[in-house]
Amino acid sequence: MSRRCELTGKAVLAGNLVSHSNRKTRTRFLPNLVNVTLLSERLGRPVRLRITAHALRSVEHRGGLDAFLTKASETELSLRARRLKREIAEKAGAAA
Repeated sequence: MSRRCELTGKAVLAGNLVSHSNRKTRTRFLPNLVNVTLLSERLGRPVRLRITAHALRSVEHRGGLDAFLTKASETELSLRARRLKREIAEKAGAAA
């Protein structure tokens, strides 16, 4: 399983830890990934995702998973999230 957020695409970054004596040590900066179960109002079922804590705050700010996915661009979403977005759009189209 890759260390990448399924909603925002945030991944591992590489860089240097620089000491007081200016020595550089290579390091990896890992995203704060959490396993969450979010409820989709349109689908009427829970959805398990592996997202960053920052993405979880963004989902809450935008008003839920359905609202976040409708505004999100396809390029940053994972394959599972793209399928979920299409499924939500189909349900919205069928309801309208």
